[in-house]
Amino acid sequence: LKMAAQTSEIDETVKKLSAHPGFGGYLIVNADGIPIRTSLDHAEAVQYAGLLTLLSTKSRAAIRELDPQNDVTFLRLRSNKHEILIAPDKEYLLMVIQNPVGPGII
Repeated sequence: LKMAAQTSEIDETVKKLSAHPGFGGYLIVNADGIPIRTSLDHAEAVQYAGLLTLLSTKSRAAIRELDPQNDVTFLRLRSNKHEILIAPDKEYLLMVIQNPVGPGII
């Protein structure tokens, strides 16, 4: 029952995210950096998962090094082509890729 509630919650979150202008895709990875749900193709999902899990881990280590009582709650990266949003959790990372559509981005 708990798993069904989580799946429903995930579906609802993805539905909300995909309604935003510029939404490009999403990826949920487990603690080992393995994609468990995604709207990206397999090769792209594996590439994003590997690189962004490493970035998230390094970011958390840097924040904890500066202040052991602190932690990363959200990462936002913007490049010329995309914006990548990363929401880390204890067991999972939610990653959203979007195409910038002007000043009113998520």
